[in-house]
Amino acid sequence: MTTVAVAGGTGLVGRMVVERLHAAGNVPVILARSKGVDVLTGAGLDDALARVTAIVDVTNVTTNSRRKALAFFGAGTRNLLAAAERAGVNHHVVLSIVGCDRVHFGYYEGKRRQEELALAGPVPATVLRATQFHEFPAQVLARVPGPFALAPRMRSQTIAAAEVADELVRLAAGPAVGLAPDLAGPEVHEMPDLIRRVLRARRSRRIALPVPIPGAAGKAMANGALLPTGDGPRGRVTFAEWLAATYA
Repeated sequence: MTTVAVAGGTGLVGRMVVERLHAAGNVPVILARSKGVDVLTGAGLDDALARVTAIVDVTNVTTNSRRKALAFFGAGTRNLLAAAERAGVNHHVVLSIVGCDRVHFGYYEGKRRQEELALAGPVPATVLRATQFHEFPAQVLARVPGPFALAPRMRSQTIAAAEVADELVRLAAGPAVGLAPDLAGPEVHEMPDLIRRVLRARRSRRIALPVPIPGAAGKAMANGALLPTGDGPRGRVTFAEWLAATYA
């Protein structure tokens, strides 16, 4: 039995990681403000990490601002690494994004900073880059309410968040590997099409409007810069299967 801390353990992927750790007989420790731990200030980290052997960092912030993304991922990662070193944690696992090193976008710059800090830090680290989740189109719909659904033009090899959680737990149980092979779903999709399919599954009357993301970053996303470029693990659950199960 091992004790694994999950930073962001109350979020979408974090909850799934916690469930899988429980199922495997491990002891998960949730690092979240609702549990009295704030990774952005470091409050509560030392006590929470006592007897922890590994950390899985799935913290997240919703922003397109470079400044906010750099501040969030920079402060959180530095605090986690410093507390992990003091506690003798031997493995720090970070969830990142496939293609974040190829797209110059505010949020992705924050993720690159997180990767750099983890891989150069005092605790042996593993960075897992994954593609957008099957859940991502619904998240996009929730951000802009109203009769029109803005659908960003981007190409993605989406994967079920549950399969990402499975891989994070598997990696946390082993030795640090640095930058792990990219994790992606079984099929390539256009995001506006996925958003339309979610609207149909919901029987929604909202109209999907494909919109380009401005600048070079948007052009890169539309042309497949967020797709894996090499071999790596692939999810098995297709978007159609996930959609049918979610909206049954």
